[in-house]
Amino acid sequence: MPEPAPTPGPPTTEQLLTALDGIEQLARDGKVPGVVLSRLLRVTRVVRQCLPRLSNLGLGSAQGFSVMATVTDYLPVAIGNYLRLPRDWANTRPIAAGKSSVMLLVDQLDLLGSTMDKVYDAVNRADAEAIIVHGAFLEQKFGHPASGGSLGLDAPDPTPPSRSVDPDGAPVRPSVDPLAPPT
Repeated sequence: MPEPAPTPGPPTTEQLLTALDGIEQLARDGKVPGVVLSRLLRVTRVVRQCLPRLSNLGLGSAQGFSVMATVTDYLPVAIGNYLRLPRDWANTRPIAAGKSSVMLLVDQLDLLGSTMDKVYDAVNRADAEAIIVHGAFLEQKFGHPASGGSLGLDAPDPTPPSRSVDPDGAPVRPSVDPLAPPT
């Protein structure tokens, strides 16, 4: 009896990056309106920022799944559905709640964008919390927290007053105007 073929695992970061490139190219080749392309590129930019840090969320996290599904399913389906329609019809005919296909697509991309922003916050939160924990450790170990430094903008200027010198380094006396009244 032959062994069953192994089931594929989740896509790798490289596969997801390649898929992002493909989605962006699909939109450009389909000549989507600028309002669509700008929102798509916002989503793909945030996804690209998330990918290297997804391991911070833990294996099988809901946020990690959202990123993967956004790349492999949500974006390609949204863009593909729009591109199958004739442009003039998709951009002008209301189809739901008085909105055209292009406006519905913009809403979908905005929703994906705000969701990916939340995921990006989550993937960075672990490192941000590490800063807080380390600060608490240092405070416990060494006492009061540091003030974070100061620019010293309220302090007097420590720069000594400038003095004019000649090329040999000797002080230069101010010139006296012979026509000026004596002081």
